[in-house]
Amino acid sequence: MLQKRVIVCLDVKEGRTTKGVKFQNNIDLGDPVEMAEAYYHQGVDELVFYDITASAEKRGIMIDVVRRVAQRIFIPFCVGGGLATAEDIKAVILAGAEKVSLNSQAVKNPDLIRQGAKMYGSQSIVLGMDALADPTMPSGYRVVINGGRTPTELDALAWARQAHKLGAGEIVLNSIDADGTKAGYELPLTKLISEALPIPVVASGGAGTPEHLRAVLQEGSADAALVASMVHYGTYTLKQIKDYLAGRGVSVRR
Repeated sequence: MLQKRVIVCLDVKEGRTTKGVKFQNNIDLGDPVEMAEAYYHQGVDELVFYDITASAEKRGIMIDVVRRVAQRIFIPFCVGGGLATAEDIKAVILAGAEKVSLNSQAVKNPDLIRQGAKMYGSQSIVLGMDALADPTMPSGYRVVINGGRTPTELDALAWARQAHKLGAGEIVLNSIDADGTKAGYELPLTKLISEALPIPVVASGGAGTPEHLRAVLQEGSADAALVASMVHYGTYTLKQIKDYLAGRGVSVRR
């Protein structure tokens, strides 16, 4: 049985870790470099680092923070936010990230996925997708970009399939409706994308309890679950989460 991964997400704004609800009302949580190192020592499987305002502010990612995090942790590390060119991807990989997450910029220029996969392999190219429930779309979900600010005409399932064909090796699938609510992941969305594609899908948005992770990993067919609020606020430790999952038949690294 393949082991399921527990991934911590650090949303970074102006050089500080932040967290909001449905991408609104963000509060400061601390230094992302110190937090990344702490989670590494606690046994997190991977870290995801998002510069959440880079795309909206039309600027490059804070490469110095990426470099400092990469010097402190020795687990897979994915970075996203404002990566618009092949040179941007190269800079992040050279700064120490194993993976890059392409979200808004990939929607605007899908060939960026193909370029990145050609340069560094599909395993290094992650499609970050923010989806909003919308009954007018074929799959029932619409892709939104620019940190949840801008709806697109893309159907979530169709875009996931297109990104896979272009070379994306993994999808981090974030539900805008569930983001930061701590009420559970969007199971129908996660199951839909996970079962339609042959690449790993990481569930994101809505984790509040270890049971939410169990549900999305088993019933939602996700390969990994991304957490933020529930560990950032000290509600649960990574050990508590993994112990709970292991006790309910989910294979996790411990």
